[in-house]
Amino acid sequence: MGLGRGTIISLIYLCGMYKLRMDELKRKSVAEFRRSEKIPVIVVLENIRSMHNVGSVFRSADAFLIEAIYICGYTARPPRKEIDKTALGATETVEWKYFSTTMEALDNLKQNNFKFFAIEQADKSIPLNMFSEINADKVALIFGNEVTGVEEEIISLCDGCIEIPQFGTKHSLNISVAAGIVLWEVVRTMIYIKEKGLVRL
Repeated sequence: MGLGRGTIISLIYLCGMYKLRMDELKRKSVAEFRRSEKIPVIVVLENIRSMHNVGSVFRSADAFLIEAIYICGYTARPPRKEIDKTALGATETVEWKYFSTTMEALDNLKQNNFKFFAIEQADKSIPLNMFSEINADKVALIFGNEVTGVEEEIISLCDGCIEIPQFGTKHSLNISVAAGIVLWEVVRTMIYIKEKGLVRL
């Protein structure tokens, strides 16, 4: 038996909590998004085969107000309906650039004083929860192919590798899931450091 409207209203009153309506989410318009100061984070997508994954990363990039996405190699580029299906319009808000090779993207990042980190399970990788110890004000995060990961040549050029701690049997996450986890932790940490006026060691 379902709850009546009066019962639901009473429960909301007692809990002091309710699900927000769309008009209460304080969502930015496309114009407001473009004018907003961005978090100095760039996502680099290296040879991502799934357009649904690309779209999901755009959606997360929009959610966390990051600076841009760099699309490399054979990673699909907007406009594509398969990307739009999961991006939900984020390709219209998040700035993106295409590079034929990841190396070209890294050259661009270096010229703009970004430090770049591969999201990869590697020797001496940095656990994501230790990101606050990384001395970097502008960060690029490289996500590699769903099967082969970030290319070894690219890893050798990075300032380090960041790894998501995992405790089960798989030790493998879909790139769209990994990107959401990594972006939230990196952006959260950068905002905290900025608000507190902390100096990185």
